[in-house]
Amino acid sequence: MIDPRRLRVLRALADHGTVTAAGRALHLTPSAVSQQLAALEAECGQQLLRRWGRRVSLTPAGELMVVHANAVAAELERAQATLAALDSGVRGLVRMASFASAITMVVAPAIAALRAGSPGVSVQVQDVEGHASIPLLLDGEIDLAITEEYRLSPRTDESRLTRFPLYVEPFDVVLPTGHRLAGSSEVDIDELADDEWVAPKPGNPCRDVLMIVCANPKIRHVSDDFHAITTLVAADEGVALVPRNAVTAVPGAVAVPLRGEPPLRRVFAAVRRGSADHPLIKTVLAALSEAAPSPANAGHANAGRKKRP
Repeated sequence: MIDPRRLRVLRALADHGTVTAAGRALHLTPSAVSQQLAALEAECGQQLLRRWGRRVSLTPAGELMVVHANAVAAELERAQATLAALDSGVRGLVRMASFASAITMVVAPAIAALRAGSPGVSVQVQDVEGHASIPLLLDGEIDLAITEEYRLSPRTDESRLTRFPLYVEPFDVVLPTGHRLAGSSEVDIDELADDEWVAPKPGNPCRDVLMIVCANPKIRHVSDDFHAITTLVAADEGVALVPRNAVTAVPGAVAVPLRGEPPLRRVFAAVRRGSADHPLIKTVLAALSEAAPSPANAGHANAGRKKRP
């Protein structure tokens, strides 16, 4: 028999790439991870890993077992959800990660609604950049992630996640109020080819959007905090590309829509596949959906085509 707990170790190795990183995610020592993987290989009767010193990679059999591990994990999530549904009362804690502007727009109003309508449900929120929340969800550190994808970015982890769209917003360009284009109703991204930029750090998908829509941007400052980015723009330290609802009010900066089809940030809630019918998660998802802006207003929560923070 194959021990499903060892399949979880194999999944962690596939996710994180090394025995040490998998151990950190599972709160195990590297030695314990190696022992569990060796035992799994014995149970399967096939080599699942290739080893070169301390480096490992999955064999074709190992990759196949990861697919089965994902399916087993989803079924276990469904089993837990079904058992929880037998309980007549919806009561308990949901751990959630969300980026800052979604906390303001959706999460906080949803929590207020839950307090009034479902007082037995409590939510614990972590402020986490969107691209960092999915690993936390897959590792079991949280139960629900509010995260994002972009029109130009591919979806990943389809077999392991269930997604619930919340809202869509465009990116605007943020300019110093003294900038030559600050009075424009719209700006063509090519008009900023010679400007210096304030951009998110490498690895942040918002930086990837900038790299795609603006050829070879001259990046002067980096920050993952959009308020800090806007403040640097207001100090005349460059221009920035910011999701519309993440633009904050800072004197000396103005947000102007992009001409044509701007890149889009699609915000959604994600849960591990199989857990969406858990009564607690189902209740929180419903509150998030109710709190989300309507499609007509989703890109305009900060109101106005040209905004002077």
